[in-house]
Amino acid sequence: MENIKEKAVLIAVQTKDVSEEEAELSIAELGRLVETAGAEPCVSVIQKRENFDVASYIGRGKALEIAEICKNNEITLAVIDDEISGSQAKNLEDLLDVRVVDRTMLILDIFAARAKTAEGRLQVELAQLKYLLPRLIGLGKSLSRLGGGIGTRGPGETKLETDRRHIRRKINSLEEQLEKVEQRRLQARRRRDKNAVPSVALVGYTNAGKSSLMNVLCCSNEVYVEDKLFATLDSTTRKMVFPEYPKSNILLTDTVGFIRKLPHTLVEAFKSTLEEATSADLLLHVVDSSDAELSSHIETVTGILNELGIEHKPVWLVMNKNDRLVGDREIEASAVMAANRLNGIKVFSVSAKTGKGIAELRNEIRNALQN
Repeated sequence: MENIKEKAVLIAVQTKDVSEEEAELSIAELGRLVETAGAEPCVSVIQKRENFDVASYIGRGKALEIAEICKNNEITLAVIDDEISGSQAKNLEDLLDVRVVDRTMLILDIFAARAKTAEGRLQVELAQLKYLLPRLIGLGKSLSRLGGGIGTRGPGETKLETDRRHIRRKINSLEEQLEKVEQRRLQARRRRDKNAVPSVALVGYTNAGKSSLMNVLCCSNEVYVEDKLFATLDSTTRKMVFPEYPKSNILLTDTVGFIRKLPHTLVEAFKSTLEEATSADLLLHVVDSSDAELSSHIETVTGILNELGIEHKPVWLVMNKNDRLVGDREIEASAVMAANRLNGIKVFSVSAKTGKGIAELRNEIRNALQN
């Protein structure tokens, strides 16, 4: 029997500080996130306002219009393209008569479904609880169900069971557990430093092809690959082996992908994982060179790297998926490459799919870290 996907309406507010293009790109990405979470985006609504409505994000009049759209199209889920408060979510649910999930909750839901390792699950649960704590009052239908759709996976708290003291205790417990994991990671890092094993970290926008690139650089197919946002969540470290140079071993780490409006709670929770990037000798910033949003993706990742305090690390730009470049995409990719080279950044054009440019990239990595 075929699974019937939950229908969703996507809602965004374009304020005076946001351009029309930025608003459209953001809500389009929200649609991909909704698809990744397993629902079907049916309708997109962008409202132009000076500022967000304090009570209901979009205002009562617009909410009632959307409520009619939901009713006529059998839509049961509204996804907001920003992080909203618990009271705004409850007011919207009352007006729309559907469940309301904001961008942060949606991303947390995807992370909850994708986390495989014990550390990854701890990090996601910590982020979920920190998101939930200030929203105990106001979250309506989202807290009144268990396992009923997007935004309901996770710690399993229900409206009647949630208690601030209990959640704070749980947060403290999770932070203690993650601190122990962090200590083990630090010890492993010290052993690598002692053995003088150089390390490289792959960073970049989600779905840029980091995992595929890792597989070809390490000459293996061990890392899971899928054409979806956040297909891989947990960081993975593999060894780059050079048969012609038996003593040249380099560790390569794949990190979690970045995205627009990445929830601060997730950045905080995954800091220990992202610190693999901060301790690496070299960062490979992987981008999808065929993506229409190439430049904005580079800006987003650069901003997050700066936030993590690793802007002074050596960073190489790896333009992946060059096998897809045609017409305008090829012109834009060439312009981006030229601009970065002018800024003194080393740039490589590769295809993890066809292998084009991979040998050159491997040799450059070995030459940079082994000489």
